[in-house]
Amino acid sequence: MAKFDHVIIGTGINALVAAAMLSRRGDKVLMVEREDRIGGCMRTEEITLPGFHHDVMAATFVLFLTGPAHAELGEDLAKHGLEFCHSPHPTAVLRPDGSSLVLSMDRAENVAAFNAAGAGDGDQHAADVGRIEQDADFLFALLGQPLWSAKTVTLLANQARKRGMGALKAWFGDAMEPSRGWLETRYTSASVQALWAPWCLHVGLTPEASYGGQMSRVIAFALEAAGAPVVKGGAGQAAAAFRSLIEANGGIIRTGVDVTRIMVDGGKVHGVITADQEQIYAESVIASTAPGQLYEGLLLEDPRPENPKKFRHGRGNFQLHYALDGPVAWKDDALKDVALIHLADGIDSVSKSCNEAERGLLPEVPTICVGQPHTMDPSRCPEGKAVLWLQIPDAPGVIKGDAAGKITSDGTWTEETREAFADRIEAILKKHIKGFAKLKLARRAYSPRDLETMNINLVGGDPYGGACALDQFFVWRPHGGQVNNATPVKGLHHIGASTHPGPGLGGGSGFNVANALNKVTVSDRVDGVKRWLGIIR
Repeated sequence: MAKFDHVIIGTGINALVAAAMLSRRGDKVLMVEREDRIGGCMRTEEITLPGFHHDVMAATFVLFLTGPAHAELGEDLAKHGLEFCHSPHPTAVLRPDGSSLVLSMDRAENVAAFNAAGAGDGDQHAADVGRIEQDADFLFALLGQPLWSAKTVTLLANQARKRGMGALKAWFGDAMEPSRGWLETRYTSASVQALWAPWCLHVGLTPEASYGGQMSRVIAFALEAAGAPVVKGGAGQAAAAFRSLIEANGGIIRTGVDVTRIMVDGGKVHGVITADQEQIYAESVIASTAPGQLYEGLLLEDPRPENPKKFRHGRGNFQLHYALDGPVAWKDDALKDVALIHLADGIDSVSKSCNEAERGLLPEVPTICVGQPHTMDPSRCPEGKAVLWLQIPDAPGVIKGDAAGKITSDGTWTEETREAFADRIEAILKKHIKGFAKLKLARRAYSPRDLETMNINLVGGDPYGGACALDQFFVWRPHGGQVNNATPVKGLHHIGASTHPGPGLGGGSGFNVANALNKVTVSDRVDGVKRWLGIIR
């Protein structure tokens, strides 16, 4: 009977980070994945035409590149084929009137461009990202390390001594500021406001949500410092590099294995049972799952957290992909090499689209994020061709109506509804691209329902692991009773986007659990933090 040190359920970014770190120590690690491929949301396929490689879900790796998991594993992963591609212009906004504003990785260039857009806006930008840089040690520790710990208490005590209690209180008050509040009180230019307004959506928030301003400032700092990198060959190549590294370390990865039960006896985990009734024994089980899947499925009647609230999932995601018969001919040539372009008019347009989606409506004018991975990685498509990656972060999981009153639905994402909504998005996109009808070779759309079918953790098509509202974030994620990644079952650990530090491709929860199980020394952790801060600076 085989017995492992760790069985990891799922193979998303957090699971892969944990497996890589634990297997490197020499632990016996088994990863089991219910799908026929590993990687979770890191998935690259020829979904339109042969030779056109599309990142079906996740695409941009700025959170991984600037996070502690990459500082720890990046050198090893590079040896196993992980390579990033960059653009000097990570993001831009394109407004309905055709005007745009582009962010560079050169701060002086951004200051000049923002000051030209609005008097003093460039200086304000320098001050905002400068404060994030100045607070990097404190801020990124809060965003990355286990929060419910003596280490965090010590961190806060040191900050109180350094700043003073009043200044620390003010710091946290500023950090709770919504994105709307930050942008409307700091920037005069509608274009600068429009550039940053959509970014809160990418961390599962809205312009009116608490701490959205701080998260947007963190994103602004990260984009300027590290860009919006994509993986050479597609996001699926990141999963392949992890697999190669884990297997080189002696770890085992099995696909097509559906875990249906976690074995618990006397309050301690003993392993898992699969749909084929195979019993796999382990000292610890690490579940990279949504909370409902863990506590309402895999554990059944076994110990559960005392939690009167039911975990809430957030808005769904909609994906749209294009194969094009030539370079993208933007009417504004400044956009030709931008990694990620938001089509949005400003704070109000972003607020309107996400509010409509949260009320179950198909947004009348959705906020659209357009990626151009072929400009950074020509291997994504045949020479002279192009691919577009479109993400719409505001789509209802359950449809209650259409904000424009034009698309009919029975409440579910049928093929007809999906394609009608895709037509609405395409109508907005083609206004800004010359000769789009002739360029378009093929398109492929994915509704929230389609995304959940591909990845069980995307409940209702929510890619952020659950609503990121303050009451179920930070030390309250996924619920107030959970202490870091521990569960009521000894030896069972919960990781993934539903746990701190939340969604994205940073791999933070996998990193934290691996460190806890590795029992790293204080000096090891300090060295790791130094490597991490050296990268983000």
